[in-house]
Amino acid sequence: MCGIAGFVNPGERYEAAREQWENILSHMNHAQKHRGPDEEGIYLKDGCGFAHVRLSILDLENGHQPMVRKKDQKDCAIIFNGEIYNMNQLKKDLEAKGAKFQTNSDTEVILVGYMRYGVSFVEKLNGIFAIAIWDGVLEKLFLFRDRLGVKPLFYGKRGKTLIFSSEIKGLFQYPSFQPVIDRDGLAEIFALGPAKSYGKGVFAGVLEVLPGHFLEYGREGLKDHIYWALEAMEHTDSVQDTIEKTSWLIHDAVKMQMLSDIPISTFLSGGVDSSLVTAICAKELRKQGKTLNTFSFDFKNNHRYFHANAFQPSEDRPWVDRMVRYTKTNHRYLECKNTELISYLYKAVDARDLPCMADVESSMLYFCSRVVAYNKVTLTGECADEIFGGYPWFHKKECFKAQNFPWSMDMEPRKALLRDDILKKVDLESYARYAYEKTIQETPSLYGEDPVEKRRREISYLNLRWFMVTLLDRMDRTSMHSGLEARVPFADHRIVAYLYNVPWKIKCLNGTVKGLLRAAGEGELPKEVLYRKKSPYPKTYDPTYESMLGKELLSVMKNPTEPIRELIDPGKLEDFLKSPKDYGKPWYGQLMAGPQMIAFLLQVNYWLKTYHIQLKLS
Repeated sequence: MCGIAGFVNPGERYEAAREQWENILSHMNHAQKHRGPDEEGIYLKDGCGFAHVRLSILDLENGHQPMVRKKDQKDCAIIFNGEIYNMNQLKKDLEAKGAKFQTNSDTEVILVGYMRYGVSFVEKLNGIFAIAIWDGVLEKLFLFRDRLGVKPLFYGKRGKTLIFSSEIKGLFQYPSFQPVIDRDGLAEIFALGPAKSYGKGVFAGVLEVLPGHFLEYGREGLKDHIYWALEAMEHTDSVQDTIEKTSWLIHDAVKMQMLSDIPISTFLSGGVDSSLVTAICAKELRKQGKTLNTFSFDFKNNHRYFHANAFQPSEDRPWVDRMVRYTKTNHRYLECKNTELISYLYKAVDARDLPCMADVESSMLYFCSRVVAYNKVTLTGECADEIFGGYPWFHKKECFKAQNFPWSMDMEPRKALLRDDILKKVDLESYARYAYEKTIQETPSLYGEDPVEKRRREISYLNLRWFMVTLLDRMDRTSMHSGLEARVPFADHRIVAYLYNVPWKIKCLNGTVKGLLRAAGEGELPKEVLYRKKSPYPKTYDPTYESMLGKELLSVMKNPTEPIRELIDPGKLEDFLKSPKDYGKPWYGQLMAGPQMIAFLLQVNYWLKTYHIQLKLS
């Protein structure tokens, strides 16, 4: 894993002012150094500048970037963030056609593949990636992003120059690229946050390469191409064939994603998703005489305050214990204190460049910072709920019938603390409604499909385009900010494409939530784990945490220089802090209720201040 950045203007003579432009590239690298603490490099030619920081996972000795080869006496250069899991097969195929390789890195496989097949080579890749290729013959830049958007890639234009970066902060290292938030940006934060519209970067002028797309930029301008998209197709496999194919796809994805020249680990919560990934990895490593490292997360003394509820029916610890005994892994229980949780709220903004999932994100950042002391690569169970229908909103009638995002049904908590003049300038309901309806209209479906099944597709597509991407962003930023590579086997595009067309009665086999996944995992897990009722990522239930947050936000509001005072009504806030906060109806997902709203507002204030953001709402 790595961080990439750069700028391209085919008519610009960069080499004439090499020191100036290389200095900018160095600043881009410095801004993203956490993504690649092992090495860094830059490439500068007329028309193009590349910056790269490297986290060494494959070919530790020779996989340096930027990587350059000659094509018709011109440079063909690449920088790459991600992993190509089928690189060995692709390399064999290229060698059979006469290609010669100087390294064992997947970066060179991509570059050689592009030079032989052109942009269509991206369709052969199985992996997670953000790729920049400068073709000196064509004088064009190509920016590729993986099919589901696991790896980030942002861009923007200044005049005839296109600037790109793995993270938004890298763009701001380019002269004249300033952080500005307009009305749409503020609506992104308060109407949709911690999600954001796909294709947008919240800041004015910041865009992102869409998943499954690639950009082409040259003298003729910017072109956006689609190379992969979900398709609606009739499902013709029998129930048994569906179970067997799903099982094979999961096992194959996990085994492929174990590719590494350094030891791997897994996150283990004791739920079916992470347990299945862990069981497969542990079995494969035992064949090699190795023991898998696993990690679980919780909050200090959380057992004292935990109360089962509809969203969180059980604690994880007893289930983790069962799985550790079953898989015989080398396990570490990691815990986070309230003081660490609050301090990492702000570090999480640094990692995401945006206000994010409050303590749901800051805790993950803290845990990733602990895991990296033992392993630099980990596999997780992320994305299974979106793909197999595990969330409550796949099953609740009110979510099924509602014409809004099912994980964010109530707009009132988002509006409750904003000043009236801000609410007049920024129509949160209209902004969220437009974003929802746009996605519904894009949903791939079959002609004449049963209306109920069609609605199932819509909910599934909403989750894939929005909720899953938010969690993938969380996983990428929190892990990479710590120099940790997190892989997500369930987000293998083959699994997503196949499951998208599996009818609900098979996905929810025998009326069981994620019944198909559980049937596909038969024989890999103890029955009680395989059929454990879903319990989401843990959050703290300590009332002291909520009290600490409230005091910190009140302190912020008393300071006349704090930027959030332009947005929040002090009277509304005072009333809010006097009322019960964990009101049972989360305003985002399953975990973000009252305390998380306070934490989110603290993040917004820190973000506005630290990024020196200009608010332009007129």
